[in-house]
Amino acid sequence: MRVLVVGGGYVGMYTALRLQRALKTELRSGTAEITVVAPDPYMTYQPFLPEAAAGNISPRHVVVPLRRVLDKCRIVIGEADRVDHERRTATVTTLASPEDGTGAVELSYDELVIAPGSISRTLPVPGLADYAIGFKTVEEAIGLRNHVIEQMDIASSTRDPAVRDAALTFVFVGGGYAGVEALAELEDMARYTARYYHNIKPEDLKWILVEASNRILPEVGEEMGTYAIRELRGRNIDVRLETRLDSCENRVAVLSDGARFPTRTVVWTAGVKPAPLLAATDLPLNERGRLRCTAELRIEGVQHAWAAGDAAAVPDLTADSKGAECAPNAQHAVRQAKVLAENVAAAVRGGAFTEYRHKYAGSVASLGLHKGVAHVYGRKLKGYPAWFMHRAYHLSRVPTFNRKARVLAEWTLAGLFKREIVSLGSLEHPRAEFEIAAGGGPPAKGPAPHDN
Repeated sequence: MRVLVVGGGYVGMYTALRLQRALKTELRSGTAEITVVAPDPYMTYQPFLPEAAAGNISPRHVVVPLRRVLDKCRIVIGEADRVDHERRTATVTTLASPEDGTGAVELSYDELVIAPGSISRTLPVPGLADYAIGFKTVEEAIGLRNHVIEQMDIASSTRDPAVRDAALTFVFVGGGYAGVEALAELEDMARYTARYYHNIKPEDLKWILVEASNRILPEVGEEMGTYAIRELRGRNIDVRLETRLDSCENRVAVLSDGARFPTRTVVWTAGVKPAPLLAATDLPLNERGRLRCTAELRIEGVQHAWAAGDAAAVPDLTADSKGAECAPNAQHAVRQAKVLAENVAAAVRGGAFTEYRHKYAGSVASLGLHKGVAHVYGRKLKGYPAWFMHRAYHLSRVPTFNRKARVLAEWTLAGLFKREIVSLGSLEHPRAEFEIAAGGGPPAKGPAPHDN
C-alpha cells in the first residue's frame, strides 16, 4: 500500500508523523510505504516567524527537519506540478530534474493526502511585485529583520533627509495575525536597536499598518482588536483602517485615503490563497479554489484521496450556521492532521472513519515583548498574561521535544542578556565578496525589497 503525502507543512508533516507510528508494523514488513513530497526539507512553524524576525528565536529553531522526524518515510524534495488521480499518479519536479535533464518524475500511489498549504494572496497593485516582501517563510522573516536594521544603518549615515525619511518608514499591509505580529515584534526590536545609534531616536521611525476592513485581528474579537489598535497607536504606530494600498511604485506607498509615504519597506500580509497545485488536479474544488471535503477529510466524490488544512474546505460540524467551513488556520490544521492520519490508517487496514469535529478554542496574538491579546474559551486577556499565554500555547504546539527545548532555552537566555542587533544581510548574497575578489565584479541584483 503506497501512501503519498503532498506537502510538508502542518498537515503534511503531522499526518506523515502519525501515519508512520500507526503503520509501524506494515512499514517494517514492507507492505506499506509512505512518501512525502515537499518543496523544502523542513516544516516551518509559522507562528514563530515574528519572533524569529525580532531575533528572539534562532531561525533554525523555527523549522523542523523532515528527514529526522519522518525517519520511516521516503522524503522527496521537489514541487508537485500536477496530480492525475484517475491514474493515481503525481508529477513531481525534483531538485535533480534540471541537473540530470530527465525532467519531472511520476510517483504512483494508492492513497493520496494532498496538503500543499497556501501562498500569499496578492492584488494587481502597481510596484507590488518589484518592491514588496511577504511574510510566510523563514527566509522572508530573517530577510526582513536584516533589511530593517540595514535601513537604520542607511538613515544613520546618509546626508540626504529624503533618503533618511524613506529608510525609516515601514509600511505593513494587512491587519491579520501575520501583519500585526510582524509589525509589533519588529517595531519592538527596532526601538531597542535605536539606542545604539547616536543620531536615531525611536520616534524617528515611522511604522504604518494598512488594513482594508474596519478592524484588526478579527479572531480575538472586537474588544481585544480595539485594545490592540489602542496599544499600537500608543507606540506611535499609524494604524489606518478601511484603507488600501493603491501603489508602491518608485518606492512611494500611495494609500486609498490619499496619503503618500516615501518608503524602502513594504511588507505584504494581506491574506493567502490555495496553492497553485490544486488547479492542476482532477479533484473537485469549491468557488474559492479549495478542495471540497467531507467531515471525514475525504475529498468529496472520489475514493482514496484526502485533504486538510489551508487547501481543504472542511465542513465545521460545531458551527451554528449550516454550511460553515473550518477556518484555514494552524489550530484546525494540527487537529485535522490527527483525524486525517487515523482515517488513512483505517483505509489501509480496513476500519471505520472518524469525522473531524473541533470547536474553536480562541486565539492569542503577540504585540511585542511582554505585550499581547487573547480571547480563549470566552476569557479575554491583554498585556503580559496574554503574551505569556501566547508563548505557552505555541511552545506546546511546536513539534518535537528537541525544538521545544531549544526554543525554551533561547527564551530563557534572551531574558538574561541583551537583544541581538546584528544584521546579516550578506547571507542573502554569499558569493558577492568572492566574486569581487575574483575580478568578476559585484553580482547583478534586481530591485528586491532588501536591496540597498
